[in-house]
Amino acid sequence: MRPSGSGVVAAPLKATTAPVASSLASRRVVDFLVLTKPRVVSMILVTTAVAYYLGSVGGRGWVHLLHTLAGTALAAGGSLALNQFLERDSDALMWRTRDRPIPGGRLAPNDVLLFGALASSLGVGYLAVVVGPLPAAVTLVTAILYLGVYTPLKQLTPLSTLVGAIAGALPPVTGWVAARGELGLGGVVLFLIVFFWQIPHTLAIAGLYRADYARAGIRVLPVVDPDGDSTERQMVMGSLVLWVMSLVPTLMTLTGWIYFLGAVVLGAALLACTVAHARSRSLVSARRVVLASVLYLPLLFASMALDKAGGA
Repeated sequence: MRPSGSGVVAAPLKATTAPVASSLASRRVVDFLVLTKPRVVSMILVTTAVAYYLGSVGGRGWVHLLHTLAGTALAAGGSLALNQFLERDSDALMWRTRDRPIPGGRLAPNDVLLFGALASSLGVGYLAVVVGPLPAAVTLVTAILYLGVYTPLKQLTPLSTLVGAIAGALPPVTGWVAARGELGLGGVVLFLIVFFWQIPHTLAIAGLYRADYARAGIRVLPVVDPDGDSTERQMVMGSLVLWVMSLVPTLMTLTGWIYFLGAVVLGAALLACTVAHARSRSLVSARRVVLASVLYLPLLFASMALDKAGGA
Protein backbone atom coordinates (compact mmCIF):
# COMPACT_ATOMS: atom_id res chain seq x y z
CA MET A 1 0.00 0.00 0.00
CA ARG A 2 1.27 3.55 -0.85
CA PRO A 3 1.67 6.03 1.97
CA SER A 4 -1.09 8.63 2.21
CA GLY A 5 1.30 11.49 1.46
CA SER A 6 -0.57 13.88 3.74
CA GLY A 7 2.69 15.17 5.17
CA VAL A 8 4.04 15.86 1.70
CA VAL A 9 1.04 17.96 0.73
CA ALA A 10 0.90 19.99 3.93
CA ALA A 11 4.27 21.67 3.45
CA PRO A 12 3.42 23.45 0.17
CA LEU A 13 0.07 24.58 1.60
CA LYS A 14 1.81 26.19 4.58
CA ALA A 15 4.36 27.76 2.28
CA THR A 16 1.68 29.42 0.15
CA THR A 17 -0.59 30.50 3.02
CA ALA A 18 1.90 33.00 4.48
CA PRO A 19 2.41 35.02 1.26
CA VAL A 20 -1.35 35.16 0.68
CA ALA A 21 -1.98 36.38 4.22
CA SER A 22 0.81 38.92 3.85
CA SER A 23 -0.64 40.16 0.58
CA LEU A 24 -4.10 40.55 2.10
CA ALA A 25 -2.69 42.42 5.08
CA SER A 26 -0.72 44.73 2.79
CA ARG A 27 -3.81 45.45 0.71
CA ARG A 28 -5.75 46.22 3.88
CA VAL A 29 -3.09 48.69 5.00
CA VAL A 30 -3.19 50.34 1.56
CA ASP A 31 -6.99 50.60 1.74
CA PHE A 32 -6.86 52.30 5.13
CA LEU A 33 -4.29 54.70 3.70
CA VAL A 34 -6.54 55.35 0.70
CA LEU A 35 -9.33 56.29 3.11
CA THR A 36 -7.26 59.26 4.29
CA LYS A 37 -6.93 60.66 0.72
CA PRO A 38 -3.19 61.42 0.87
CA ARG A 39 -3.30 63.96 -1.98
CA VAL A 40 -5.98 65.99 -0.22
CA VAL A 41 -4.11 65.78 3.09
CA SER A 42 -0.92 66.90 1.31
CA MET A 43 -2.66 70.03 0.05
CA ILE A 44 -4.02 70.68 3.55
CA LEU A 45 -0.55 70.36 5.03
CA VAL A 46 0.93 72.73 2.44
CA THR A 47 -1.54 75.49 3.30
CA THR A 48 -1.15 74.82 7.03
CA ALA A 49 2.66 74.90 6.88
CA VAL A 50 2.83 78.07 4.80
CA ALA A 51 0.31 79.82 7.05
CA TYR A 52 2.36 78.78 10.07
CA TYR A 53 5.52 80.15 8.48
CA LEU A 54 3.86 83.42 7.51
CA GLY A 55 2.42 83.82 10.98
CA SER A 56 5.58 82.92 12.86
CA VAL A 57 7.36 85.78 14.55
CA GLY A 58 10.13 83.79 16.21
CA GLY A 59 10.35 81.69 19.32
CA ARG A 60 8.55 78.49 18.27
CA GLY A 61 10.68 76.81 15.61
CA TRP A 62 10.45 73.78 13.33
CA VAL A 63 9.63 71.20 16.00
CA HIS A 64 6.45 73.06 16.91
CA LEU A 65 5.54 73.22 13.21
CA LEU A 66 6.06 69.46 12.84
CA HIS A 67 3.79 68.84 15.82
CA THR A 68 1.16 71.06 14.19
CA LEU A 69 1.39 69.17 10.90
CA ALA A 70 1.26 65.78 12.62
CA GLY A 71 -1.92 66.62 14.50
CA THR A 72 -3.48 68.23 11.44
CA ALA A 73 -2.67 65.21 9.26
CA LEU A 74 -4.23 62.80 11.76
CA ALA A 75 -7.38 64.87 12.15
CA ALA A 76 -7.76 65.50 8.42
CA GLY A 77 -7.15 61.87 7.44
CA GLY A 78 -9.59 60.65 10.07
CA SER A 79 -12.27 63.11 8.96
CA LEU A 80 -11.88 62.07 5.34
CA ALA A 81 -12.27 58.43 6.37
CA LEU A 82 -15.39 59.24 8.39
CA ASN A 83 -16.81 61.08 5.39
CA GLN A 84 -16.49 57.90 3.34
CA PHE A 85 -18.23 55.96 6.11
CA LEU A 86 -21.14 58.42 6.05
CA GLU A 87 -21.31 58.50 2.25
CA ARG A 88 -20.80 54.79 1.61
CA ASP A 89 -24.25 54.36 0.05
CA SER A 90 -23.95 57.28 -2.36
CA ASP A 91 -20.35 56.31 -3.16
CA ALA A 92 -21.63 52.91 -4.30
CA LEU A 93 -23.90 54.65 -6.83
CA MET A 94 -21.21 56.76 -8.50
CA TRP A 95 -18.76 55.41 -11.05
CA ARG A 96 -15.84 57.46 -9.78
CA THR A 97 -16.26 56.33 -6.16
CA ARG A 98 -17.75 52.83 -6.40
CA ASP A 99 -14.31 51.19 -5.98
CA ARG A 100 -13.47 52.98 -2.74
CA PRO A 101 -12.65 50.59 0.11
CA ILE A 102 -16.17 50.39 1.59
CA PRO A 103 -18.35 50.15 -1.55
CA GLY A 104 -15.64 47.98 -3.11
CA GLY A 105 -16.19 45.50 -0.26
CA ARG A 106 -12.60 45.51 0.95
CA LEU A 107 -13.20 47.18 4.31
CA ALA A 108 -16.15 46.82 6.69
CA PRO A 109 -18.01 50.06 7.52
CA ASN A 110 -17.54 49.57 11.27
CA ASP A 111 -13.78 49.20 10.81
CA VAL A 112 -13.70 52.47 8.87
CA LEU A 113 -15.83 54.17 11.54
CA LEU A 114 -13.44 53.05 14.26
CA PHE A 115 -10.37 54.03 12.25
CA GLY A 116 -11.73 57.46 11.33
CA ALA A 117 -12.96 58.27 14.84
CA LEU A 118 -9.68 57.18 16.39
CA ALA A 119 -7.51 59.15 13.94
CA SER A 120 -9.63 62.30 14.23
CA SER A 121 -9.72 62.15 18.03
CA LEU A 122 -5.99 61.55 18.25
CA GLY A 123 -5.32 64.44 15.90
CA VAL A 124 -7.43 66.96 17.81
CA GLY A 125 -6.16 65.67 21.15
CA TYR A 126 -2.54 65.83 20.00
CA LEU A 127 -2.98 69.43 18.89
CA ALA A 128 -4.65 70.35 22.19
CA VAL A 129 -1.93 68.81 24.36
CA VAL A 130 1.22 69.45 22.32
CA VAL A 131 0.46 72.53 20.17
CA GLY A 132 -2.25 74.54 21.91
CA PRO A 133 -5.99 74.75 22.57
CA LEU A 134 -6.73 77.29 19.82
CA PRO A 135 -5.41 75.27 16.84
CA ALA A 136 -7.14 72.21 18.32
CA ALA A 137 -10.41 74.15 18.51
CA VAL A 138 -10.11 75.32 14.90
CA THR A 139 -9.43 71.73 13.79
CA LEU A 140 -12.40 70.44 15.78
CA VAL A 141 -14.69 73.06 14.20
CA THR A 142 -13.36 72.02 10.80
CA ALA A 143 -14.31 68.38 11.42
CA ILE A 144 -17.75 69.30 12.77
CA LEU A 145 -18.55 71.50 9.77
CA TYR A 146 -17.24 68.92 7.31
CA LEU A 147 -18.92 65.85 8.80
CA GLY A 148 -21.91 67.25 10.65
CA VAL A 149 -23.05 70.01 8.30
CA TYR A 150 -21.50 69.77 4.83
CA THR A 151 -21.88 66.00 4.37
CA PRO A 152 -25.64 65.75 5.15
CA LEU A 153 -26.40 69.02 3.32
CA LYS A 154 -25.05 67.59 0.06
CA GLN A 155 -28.29 65.62 -0.30
CA LEU A 156 -30.42 68.70 0.35
CA THR A 157 -29.02 71.87 -1.20
CA PRO A 158 -26.21 73.19 -3.41
CA LEU A 159 -25.42 75.64 -0.60
CA SER A 160 -23.54 72.73 0.94
CA THR A 161 -20.64 73.69 -1.33
CA LEU A 162 -20.20 76.95 0.57
CA VAL A 163 -20.22 75.12 3.91
CA GLY A 164 -17.63 72.72 2.54
CA ALA A 165 -15.57 75.68 1.36
CA ILE A 166 -15.57 77.08 4.89
CA ALA A 167 -14.35 73.78 6.31
CA GLY A 168 -11.75 73.45 3.55
CA ALA A 169 -10.42 76.96 4.20
CA LEU A 170 -9.80 76.48 7.93
CA PRO A 171 -6.49 74.50 7.82
CA PRO A 172 -4.40 77.63 7.09
CA VAL A 173 -6.14 79.23 10.07
CA THR A 174 -4.92 76.28 12.15
CA GLY A 175 -1.38 76.95 10.99
CA TRP A 176 -1.63 80.67 11.63
CA VAL A 177 -3.04 80.40 15.18
CA ALA A 178 -0.55 77.65 16.01
CA ALA A 179 2.26 80.08 15.17
CA ARG A 180 0.73 83.24 16.61
CA GLY A 181 -1.49 82.02 19.42
CA GLU A 182 -4.25 84.28 18.07
CA LEU A 183 -6.19 84.78 14.86
CA GLY A 184 -5.40 88.22 13.46
CA LEU A 185 -5.96 89.73 10.01
CA GLY A 186 -3.36 87.52 8.30
CA GLY A 187 -5.21 84.35 9.24
CA VAL A 188 -8.48 85.82 7.94
CA VAL A 189 -6.92 86.73 4.61
CA LEU A 190 -5.45 83.25 4.13
CA PHE A 191 -8.83 81.75 5.00
CA LEU A 192 -10.57 83.90 2.38
CA ILE A 193 -8.02 83.03 -0.31
CA VAL A 194 -8.58 79.29 0.15
CA PHE A 195 -12.35 79.78 0.50
CA PHE A 196 -12.73 81.59 -2.82
CA TRP A 197 -10.30 79.19 -4.53
CA GLN A 198 -12.63 76.33 -3.76
CA ILE A 199 -15.57 77.85 -5.67
CA PRO A 200 -14.22 77.43 -9.22
CA HIS A 201 -12.36 74.27 -8.22
CA THR A 202 -15.31 72.37 -6.74
CA LEU A 203 -17.86 73.60 -9.27
CA ALA A 204 -15.65 72.51 -12.17
CA ILE A 205 -15.33 69.05 -10.62
CA ALA A 206 -19.08 68.92 -10.01
CA GLY A 207 -19.68 69.82 -13.64
CA LEU A 208 -17.41 67.04 -14.84
CA TYR A 209 -19.22 64.44 -12.75
CA ARG A 210 -22.73 65.92 -12.87
CA ALA A 211 -24.35 62.64 -13.99
CA ASP A 212 -22.64 60.76 -11.18
CA TYR A 213 -23.77 63.26 -8.57
CA ALA A 214 -27.32 63.23 -9.93
CA ARG A 215 -27.41 59.43 -9.79
CA ALA A 216 -26.42 59.53 -6.11
CA GLY A 217 -28.87 62.32 -5.25
CA ILE A 218 -26.16 64.85 -4.42
CA ARG A 219 -27.50 68.32 -5.13
CA VAL A 220 -24.42 70.19 -6.29
CA LEU A 221 -25.09 73.32 -8.32
CA PRO A 222 -24.48 71.80 -11.78
CA VAL A 223 -27.17 69.18 -10.98
CA VAL A 224 -29.88 71.71 -10.04
CA ASP A 225 -28.73 74.27 -12.64
CA PRO A 226 -29.03 72.30 -15.90
CA ASP A 227 -28.51 75.27 -18.22
CA GLY A 228 -25.27 76.16 -16.36
CA ASP A 229 -25.82 79.92 -16.15
CA SER A 230 -25.61 80.17 -12.37
CA THR A 231 -22.74 77.68 -12.18
CA GLU A 232 -20.56 79.49 -14.70
CA ARG A 233 -21.36 82.88 -13.19
CA GLN A 234 -20.28 81.72 -9.73
CA MET A 235 -17.10 80.17 -11.11
CA VAL A 236 -16.12 83.42 -12.85
CA MET A 237 -17.05 85.60 -9.88
CA GLY A 238 -15.24 83.29 -7.47
CA SER A 239 -12.09 83.43 -9.59
CA LEU A 240 -12.32 87.22 -9.83
CA VAL A 241 -12.71 87.71 -6.08
CA LEU A 242 -9.92 85.20 -5.49
CA TRP A 243 -7.66 87.21 -7.79
CA VAL A 244 -8.30 90.35 -5.76
CA MET A 245 -7.92 88.59 -2.40
CA SER A 246 -4.63 87.02 -3.47
CA LEU A 247 -3.10 90.51 -3.75
CA VAL A 248 -3.96 91.50 -0.18
CA PRO A 249 -1.01 89.74 1.54
CA THR A 250 1.39 92.15 -0.18
CA LEU A 251 -0.80 95.19 0.53
CA MET A 252 -0.72 94.30 4.23
CA THR A 253 3.08 93.70 4.03
CA LEU A 254 2.78 90.02 4.78
CA THR A 255 4.52 89.18 1.49
CA GLY A 256 6.75 91.07 -0.93
CA TRP A 257 6.28 92.36 -4.46
CA ILE A 258 7.68 89.25 -6.13
CA TYR A 259 4.76 87.34 -4.67
CA PHE A 260 2.42 90.13 -5.81
CA LEU A 261 3.52 89.75 -9.43
CA GLY A 262 3.19 85.97 -9.19
CA ALA A 263 -0.32 86.31 -7.75
CA VAL A 264 -1.29 88.63 -10.61
CA VAL A 265 -0.13 86.09 -13.21
CA LEU A 266 -1.63 83.05 -11.46
CA GLY A 267 -4.94 84.80 -10.83
CA ALA A 268 -5.18 86.01 -14.41
CA ALA A 269 -4.52 82.50 -15.72
CA LEU A 270 -7.19 80.91 -13.52
CA LEU A 271 -9.70 83.63 -14.36
CA ALA A 272 -9.01 83.19 -18.07
CA CYS A 273 -9.70 79.46 -17.75
CA THR A 274 -13.03 80.01 -15.99
CA VAL A 275 -14.11 82.67 -18.50
CA ALA A 276 -13.22 80.34 -21.38
CA HIS A 277 -15.22 77.58 -19.72
CA ALA A 278 -18.21 79.88 -19.23
CA ARG A 279 -18.19 80.51 -22.97
CA SER A 280 -17.67 76.95 -24.21
CA ARG A 281 -19.19 74.90 -21.33
CA SER A 282 -17.39 71.81 -22.52
CA LEU A 283 -15.84 68.92 -20.63
CA VAL A 284 -12.46 69.90 -22.03
CA SER A 285 -12.69 73.42 -20.64
CA ALA A 286 -13.97 72.10 -17.29
CA ARG A 287 -10.94 69.81 -17.03
CA ARG A 288 -8.76 72.79 -17.84
CA VAL A 289 -10.27 74.71 -14.90
CA VAL A 290 -9.69 71.76 -12.56
CA LEU A 291 -6.06 71.45 -13.65
CA ALA A 292 -5.48 75.20 -13.39
CA SER A 293 -6.98 75.33 -9.90
CA VAL A 294 -4.99 72.29 -8.72
CA LEU A 295 -1.78 74.01 -9.85
CA TYR A 296 -2.83 77.45 -8.65
CA LEU A 297 -3.07 76.92 -4.89
CA PRO A 298 0.30 75.22 -4.17
CA LEU A 299 2.07 77.65 -6.51
CA LEU A 300 0.46 80.63 -4.79
CA PHE A 301 1.31 79.40 -1.30
CA ALA A 302 4.84 78.49 -2.35
CA SER A 303 5.23 82.06 -3.62
CA MET A 304 4.04 83.36 -0.26
CA ALA A 305 6.61 81.26 1.57
CA LEU A 306 9.44 82.28 -0.74
CA ASP A 307 8.64 85.97 -0.50
CA LYS A 308 7.60 86.43 3.10
CA ALA A 309 7.85 90.00 4.31
CA GLY A 310 7.93 91.31 7.84
CA GLY A 311 4.40 92.64 8.33
CA ALA A 312 1.10 91.38 9.72
